[in-house]
Amino acid sequence: MAIAEEFSEENLFDGKLRCLQPRQGYRFSVDAVFLAHFLTPEPDAKILDLGAGCGVVSLILSHRWPTVSLVALEVQPRLAEVVRRNVAINSLENRVTVIEGDCRRIATLLPPDSFDWVAANPPYYPTGSGRHNPESERAKARHEILGGIGEMAQAATFALESGGRAAFVYPAARVETLLGVLRENGLAPQRLQRVHPYPGAEAGLVLVEAVKDGDEGLEVLPSFCICQEKGGAYTVEMTAMYAG
Repeated sequence: MAIAEEFSEENLFDGKLRCLQPRQGYRFSVDAVFLAHFLTPEPDAKILDLGAGCGVVSLILSHRWPTVSLVALEVQPRLAEVVRRNVAINSLENRVTVIEGDCRRIATLLPPDSFDWVAANPPYYPTGSGRHNPESERAKARHEILGGIGEMAQAATFALESGGRAAFVYPAARVETLLGVLRENGLAPQRLQRVHPYPGAEAGLVLVEAVKDGDEGLEVLPSFCICQEKGGAYTVEMTAMYAG
């Protein structure tokens, strides 16, 4: 199938970034954009994009932090190929390395204690929840068919040096699950931010930053709202995020 038929191209940051993604199958959503803006790496940081999807988190991080280096790890072959194409069309080959592989076998793919940051957008839903084809690309990205938050937390702990930081985006309704799994894997939650569709609405997403071998002490940041009101325009903060 021709690329034009199989993939669509999204322009980010007024065309400064180009992102191919499948027309049918997994497509990135706003949670990946939030995650990429939640990290605050040092200029020379080494970042692991864990479960990279189409690579949009790596693209945004490379744009926002032009001196960091990244490894994008993706288990699904077609998506790993999409990441490679996105790296190439944005001329990022010298900064982003793409690895096709399973985070559950991370010890066979990467050396331990070798990253300063991990960015993780894990599958949100247990395998048995909802109606889905377990063999589909979208289901494998959204359901815990190929591993879930536990496996990703274990992989993050393996990859991070002591004092390294991991950022996760997850459904707000499952925040206690996320915090518990992070602590079980030696990742101490340090910052938490809830994301609301509009003021007064229940939070839909939560962003959490955790430190490997860190101390207890969780800072809850002011909530982020996507829209000014239900069905309304984006907030100033959301508009600025999409503008880059």
